[in-house]
Parts: sequence; structure tokens; C-alpha cells
Amino acid sequence: MTPGYHDDKTQVLARLRRVEGQVRGLQRLIEDDTYCIDVLTQVAAASKALQGVGLLLLDEHLRHCVVGAAASGDSTRTEELV
Repeated sequence: MTPGYHDDKTQVLARLRRVEGQVRGLQRLIEDDTYCIDVLTQVAAASKALQGVGLLLLDEHLRHCVVGAAASGDSTRTEELV
């Protein structure tokens, strides 16, 4: 199976763009000397959004790479991917 982001590439990119916007917003908050707790709240939101991207990628990996390797019967490749 070829590597890639078969089903969710558009969704992954959209989420990453959203995270990028959040990080740019964090930069502005720091530049504007925003209250620490407000900045930390936004850091937590950006972290959670990035975690969501990671979970989406992990799901894609499991559904395509691991399942494909398991279906091929190549136990070495399956073990490597898990």
C-alpha cells in the first residue's frame, strides 16, 4: 500500500490551517501583552486542535497502512507499522 492520506487529506490540511491561525493569534496575544491566563487558554486550544490532527492521522494510518499490511499477510510489515 502506498503511503498517503487517502480519505482525509483535505480535512487534515484544513485543520492544520486552523492551528496555524491559532498560533498566529497566540503571537499577537504575546505582542499585545495579553493576560497570561488568556494566552494559556489559547495555547490549550491550539494544543487540543493539533492533537485532533494527530488522532486523525493515526486513524488514517490504522485504517489504511496497518489493515493493508495485515491483509497482505506480511507479518513483518504489519509489526513494523503497528
